[in-house]
Amino acid sequence: MVQKIGLVVKADTQAKKKADELQQWLVDQGLTVVRRGSPPPVPRVPGKTDEEELPGDLSFIFVLGGDGTFLSAVRWAGDRSIPILGVKFGEVGFLAEIAEEQLFPAVQRVLSGEFETELRTRLLVQVFRDGEKRFGETVLNDLVVNKGPLGGLSAIKTYINDHYLTTYRADGLIIATPTGSTAYSMAAGGPVVHPQVPGILMTPICPFTLTNRPLIVPESSCIRIELPRGAADLLLTFDGQAGIEIDERDSIVIEKGTHPIHMITLPGENYFDVLKAKLRWSGGRA
Repeated sequence: MVQKIGLVVKADTQAKKKADELQQWLVDQGLTVVRRGSPPPVPRVPGKTDEEELPGDLSFIFVLGGDGTFLSAVRWAGDRSIPILGVKFGEVGFLAEIAEEQLFPAVQRVLSGEFETELRTRLLVQVFRDGEKRFGETVLNDLVVNKGPLGGLSAIKTYINDHYLTTYRADGLIIATPTGSTAYSMAAGGPVVHPQVPGILMTPICPFTLTNRPLIVPESSCIRIELPRGAADLLLTFDGQAGIEIDERDSIVIEKGTHPIHMITLPGENYFDVLKAKLRWSGGRA
């Protein structure tokens, strides 16, 4: 039985106004609402949960905002299997399922059980220093290794299942999920991958060697990243939500996580229609 709803809201006047209306409407339905704002876009310590702990009895989480707000909600949810619905209040984004004007009908359908959930893979990222684990973090979109603002090319040695692949000489390297294929990876020249295609994307950022092309490996793969001696001024970021400095002492291990995100989908919504609209591809409906 639905009793408590989580509400994550972008720091935006229109989103807050609509969230106030939705919150009152939910309370009028006899439901309890746990509301939080989207955290400010400042670096946070990975491996630690948000200060505002997620209640254990939430039935759903509704997100009013863009992709950044959605990613902060995912971080808040942690490993809980709580269905999440995104409502678009951003300029460009692929994680929101519905538009603002569809909010109340969509929420009503969710509360009535007229929805399905789509499992979205997350990646488990573990960082080891001198053989000792520093911390672990999960990401829905991607993790990025890149240089600081004044840095040059990085030499990023990569292994797949302990087999040496290559050393990327590039401005950085993006490791992304299929969901994250339409984020930073796509901007760096990576392919668009349907969220239900099992795989992990490896996209170099401005590679020095033009033959270093984006690569998709099986989702069962274990990717390991090593850094060269003397490596400094390198940053490892997680979904753009948290980041840390890394150096030659660190080894980064990436593999498929065990706790996917349960994204709410509504009848009539089609991924390819969203993709065409967001990328402004030509052509109408058949």
